Order: sequence, then C-alpha cells, then structure tokens
Amino acid sequence: MLVVAERLDASADMVVDELNQRHVPVMRFDSGEFPQAVVLTASHEANRAGWRGVIDNGRRSVRLEEVRSVYYRRPGPPVIPQDVPEPYATWARHQADAALLNVMAALPVRWLNNPHQDRLASHKPQQLVHATQAGLRVPRSIITNDPQAALGFAADINGPLICKPVLGGRLDTGTQRPLMVATHVLDPSEIDESLRLTAHYLQEAIPKAYEVRLTVVDGEPFACTITSTTAKAQTDWRTDPDGLSFATTRAPDGVVAAVRRFMATYGMAFGAFDFAVTPTGEWVFFECNPAGTWAWVEHRTGLPIAAAHADYLRGTT
Repeated sequence: MLVVAERLDASADMVVDELNQRHVPVMRFDSGEFPQAVVLTASHEANRAGWRGVIDNGRRSVRLEEVRSVYYRRPGPPVIPQDVPEPYATWARHQADAALLNVMAALPVRWLNNPHQDRLASHKPQQLVHATQAGLRVPRSIITNDPQAALGFAADINGPLICKPVLGGRLDTGTQRPLMVATHVLDPSEIDESLRLTAHYLQEAIPKAYEVRLTVVDGEPFACTITSTTAKAQTDWRTDPDGLSFATTRAPDGVVAAVRRFMATYGMAFGAFDFAVTPTGEWVFFECNPAGTWAWVEHRTGLPIAAAHADYLRGTT
C-alpha cells in the first residue's frame, strides 16, 4: 500500500495508523522528496502489460507490481536542487512530476483519489453543472469581469450576495503566513470598474440554519453540522473557528443518492462536500473538495472516517 502525502498531514497520519492496526504493509512518502530523496525505477516490457519496478525512499521500498492501493492526499511538488539554474530547474521539476504521477496513475490499483480525477473534480464551475445534473440544489451564480453584468445579476437576485474565489488556495503576501481568500458578503454598491481586473464569482447568499461538511468515503456519508455563533463565521466558517459548534446529523436519502451520482461522474472514492441547510431544512450544495480536510471532523465528532479510508484501501468494502 502506498500513502503519498505531505509529512505533516493529520489525515494521512490517521489513515496510516488505522492501516497499521490492520497489519497492512504501508510505504509513505511525499512526492516533494522526489527526485532528491526518493528513487523511482520503472520498466515496461514489450510483451507484458503494466509497469514493474521500485519506489525507494532510503527507509522503505515497494515494488510497483505489488501495490494494491494508493492513498493520494495533497503531496508536495517535486523539488529540484537549488544549484540547477532556470529554465532547466522548471523543466526538470515538470519531468519529475509527470514521471512519478503518471507511472503511479498507470498502476491497476484502488485509488483514493486518482490525482487526475482530483484535478478535474476541483473545478468549481463544472461542479455546479454536475451537482445540478445529479439532483442537488445549487445557488444562483455568475462568473464575470463585466460590472454591468454583475449589477444585472444583483438586480435579479434582489437580495444579499457573496463573492468567493473561483480557484482555491492562499494569497502569498510575503508575510510568514499566506492569507486565505475567504468568501465575503458583497454589497451591490461596491460593484465598480475594478471588477474588470479579473474574473469574479458571485452567488446569491443562501439563508442558513447551519452548514454541513459531508465527508463521503466509497459512498458512505459522514455528516458534521457546523453552527455559527458569530456574523463572521456565518459568512465563511473557516474565518472564525471560535465562533462554531459541531455535531452530527443524518444526511437525507435524496442528498446522499445525488452525492453518489455526483461522485460517479468523476470516478471519485472520496469527497468533502460543503452544504448549507436552510431554515426550512433544504440542503444547498456549495462545492466539493476532492482532497478536503477531514481529520478535524473526526476529532470533533468521533465519526469513523479514518477507519472508512482504511477499509476501502484494504479492499474490505
């Protein structure tokens, strides 16, 4: 079994611990250690299907043909020695990334999740299309750099708006800790010519009784409710961890069935879904993170998410 993740990753730690308890042999490494501290040797013979060879990090090694499953969770990019000048360093990094990723992706194994599917499934505009097709309600949305189009959308909504990033990630301002670009309330009076600077993702603000982080492993749902006690947390609960309370709930059967259809579209075995639940009890899909964090959910609720990962990777589900 391969676990490919950053060294400091609580979710990967928990999965490895569960696999160890099941006496499953595990090799864990970070692709950021390749090619300086990890050695890959892979060969493909003319008359034999599949890649054969070894991945070795100096502490453990595994034969590619013996790998049965891979837990791939946000590993770092390959790092090239600093004495390699540009543009050769960038070229070498791309070569290393493509070689390691694509050799592993070609293995006939159980993935959670295959990185190629992860990348496809992370595109938010496409997510709204597939979520709607799967039967989920989504917020009315617009992506534009046209101030007049944004004002027209605001007039149609005739209510509160929020603005969120199209692409996740953090803003590196040169300080010690990069800033998270959070979802925020947008007053239509703030829409001006500065909107033309880049694409903006606007949505109707959904009234919330509470929110749900729905973690799904191989179709099994684990629903954690997130209730905000401050206005800041109400808009984006990630911005005010002290203004939150957590509990568990049971996702409606119709939502679970739709989520499974959504995941089947991408061939995903894992997804971390964000929902709002309205005061009338309707579940509204915001987005799905195919490599979302979940260790905090298990720590706060006791939901056995790590065990579900281990069961799937071991092949018992």
